[in-house]
Amino acid sequence: MLERGTIVLLELDPTIGHEQRGVRPCIVVSDPDVIADQRFPLIAIVPVTGTPGEGALYPMLRPGRSGLAKTSYALIDHLRSVDKRRIRRIVGVVPTSEVDALDEGLALFLGLRAKLA
Repeated sequence: MLERGTIVLLELDPTIGHEQRGVRPCIVVSDPDVIADQRFPLIAIVPVTGTPGEGALYPMLRPGRSGLAKTSYALIDHLRSVDKRRIRRIVGVVPTSEVDALDEGLALFLGLRAKLA
């Protein structure tokens, strides 16, 4: 089962416009109970980049247990659902504090901050 905060290596092509493309690490942000019991094998992911961003939509991710080779940044504004068949391999898991930062950015991006307060 894929837990929230798992880093997976995904094939994101084909893409259009400014979407992140190619094979890259991504963070699973779906609830594991929901994706285990779905009609279609989809997961919600946030791509990862090595280019720093500013603000809550680009939380920093440290190398180490995450499986990332260098300091990286989540691209919350690139949130998308993908078929599980795009997964090439599982890389690692980010710490709880970084999942919390992802949740803050997701709540901001999806307009859920007031509803969650």
